[in-house]
Amino acid sequence: MNYVDGYVLAIKKDRIEDYKKMAQRAGEIWKKHGALSYKECIGEDMEDKGFCMTFPAAFNVADDEIPIFAYVEYKSREHRDEVNEKVHNDPGLGEGCDMDNMPFDCKRMVYGGFDVLVDA
Repeated sequence: MNYVDGYVLAIKKDRIEDYKKMAQRAGEIWKKHGALSYKECIGEDMEDKGFCMTFPAAFNVADDEIPIFAYVEYKSREHRDEVNEKVHNDPGLGEGCDMDNMPFDCKRMVYGGFDVLVDA
């Protein structure tokens, strides 16, 4: 079964285009180094329907923010480690990235690596 790195973060609504450019660049780099897929998804249906917690509630998303759910797919944990080592050594990763003016708060980003349990 494949392996997935997953991320959840909140971006400022007025910085969506800035984030999209950064995410597109990151996706190109991850795919260049062997990731099977790279997805960045923006929150759309975030209404509280009363049966479970929403992303905005779980992650304290402010009214001027929108949640992002992102994931990168790999062949295996070993493949993920190989790809990520190459990615983190790629000089293009930080290109055009102003760490003092990010479109999201890195300290609020949630991350984890996951074995795929079901692939239907």
